[in-house]
Amino acid sequence: MKLLAFDTSTEIMSVAVQCGPPDALWQHNGPGGAQTSTHLIPTIERLMREARLNYAELDAIVFGRGPGSFTGLRTACSVAQGLAFGADVKVLPIDTLLCVVEVARLQFAPQRENWQVLALLDARMDELYAAGYAFERGTWRQVSDHCLLRPEDAHAEPIDALAGNVFATYGARLPISAVPRIEARPEAAALLRLAPALLAAGAALPADQALPLYIRDQVAQTTLQRAAQKAAL
Repeated sequence: MKLLAFDTSTEIMSVAVQCGPPDALWQHNGPGGAQTSTHLIPTIERLMREARLNYAELDAIVFGRGPGSFTGLRTACSVAQGLAFGADVKVLPIDTLLCVVEVARLQFAPQRENWQVLALLDARMDELYAAGYAFERGTWRQVSDHCLLRPEDAHAEPIDALAGNVFATYGARLPISAVPRIEARPEAAALLRLAPALLAAGAALPADQALPLYIRDQVAQTTLQRAAQKAAL
């Protein structure tokens, strides 16, 4: 398949292009955050040139839809929509937490036939984004809904691992300690691995129907909230 994928939901900007077999891959992983809006499109264009692909040749444009950084999600969605409109191709939004568990699986348990993981991403404001997934018979199934929680409230049914980018900051506060903790962030190469099954299941959308996945409506604490949090310490 010919696919372009990118994720800008965290502080890392990840872009990858696949043309033909899965090992025909061009990719970039580097600083994101405030640099994303400046560097994302030039990076995409460079990789597309290296792969000798035109946008109209793509089977789909794949992007991490969230949860994650509000600015990063809006950037990824708007770039995916703009490129898809211009090339008349469909888009494939993929959950960033699903991408996290796929990164962790390839890193830690590529041969496991059954594996259950709780994905955790730093949501800032002393909270985490979380969702549970089970890998069964070669595919992922979501077993718990996306949610926003404090580290102390991260509970799950029996799991085999935790995966995410929260352990350096919140590791001591997580109540789940008897399973491996796998450092993992969304990566475009993992989006490409997930894409074929999702495309086959009909998950691709017209560009105007692609939207970010927001779990939190509020992007910053108010003065009163910060004062209350400080008083509680």
